[in-house]
Amino acid sequence: MPKQKGLSGKEKAAILLITLGPQKSADIFQHLSEDEIEELTLEIANMRMVSPEEKEVVLEDFYQLCLAQEYISEGGINYAKDVLERALGSQKAVNIINKLTSSLQVRPFEFIRKADPSQLITYIQNEHPQTIALILAYLSPNQSAQILSSLSQEKQSEVARRIAVMDRTSPEVIKEIERVLENKFSNMVTQDYAAVGGIETIVNILNSVDRGTEKLIMEELEVQDAELSEEIRKRMFVFDDIVSLDSRSIQRFAREIENDQWAVALKGASEEVKEVIFANMSKRLVEMIREDMEFMGPVRLKDIEEAQQNIVNVIRRLEEEGEIVTPRGGDEVIV
Repeated sequence: MPKQKGLSGKEKAAILLITLGPQKSADIFQHLSEDEIEELTLEIANMRMVSPEEKEVVLEDFYQLCLAQEYISEGGINYAKDVLERALGSQKAVNIINKLTSSLQVRPFEFIRKADPSQLITYIQNEHPQTIALILAYLSPNQSAQILSSLSQEKQSEVARRIAVMDRTSPEVIKEIERVLENKFSNMVTQDYAAVGGIETIVNILNSVDRGTEKLIMEELEVQDAELSEEIRKRMFVFDDIVSLDSRSIQRFAREIENDQWAVALKGASEEVKEVIFANMSKRLVEMIREDMEFMGPVRLKDIEEAQQNIVNVIRRLEEEGEIVTPRGGDEVIV
């Protein structure tokens, strides 16, 4: 078989559509988003010539992916992997499975992602916390935040904890949950073997809930798992997020920080953060901090991160006390 010459996924898709012809390509376009159609149209328009070898490679690749999808539907991902290994070898089988489970599959709970969160809560509020956690891990932070805020207080922290410690979930488990939910309000979508959940997921969700819900959940988590609670708290507002604060808030927390701590923290900061901080300080203070940064020499990354985290802790404390406001939910505007 001809050796493939580093074709991108977009190029392969364009070659496949060219090979299938206008009618079949038009049928496929009906299942794509406007952005995907636009990208593929441009790719096809810019593709001057497709060699027979390239067509053969792309068609063979597509055929193998279709077979793998059929095997997964018949007996699950492990069955598909076993059959493909026997036919194509271990490495080829792994490559095909990875393609299917990362780029060609619809994410689970797609039908839920399009629904109104206020309606979803009715269907899932009585599910087991692990089931709710799995569903919320696949939704957008804003959707998950609305649903999490609407759960009973005893479930909120438990669901948040389960999202934070979630790792990988097999497609068979997801498929079963989707089947149950399908009977309530939608059609089941295809399976996805992907890593979901984790601390970043719950941080994004908690950053989108109201302050009261966040505080309640964090207090409960601190009792249940102090280490996990601390790890989540550290990521709720990171040093680079300072650029999102208004001038009054920056000037307020800046007064709490010693010059030597500013010098270490800003040593490893982005230019954007430095500009925002310096714009809210007196000219004399900026000159002093810049001099300290210049003469202190190299600084360990660990020391920089510690200084930045100390500043973040001050910001979080002042927010708790109601002295400053941090933007929440991504689109919030402070006026």
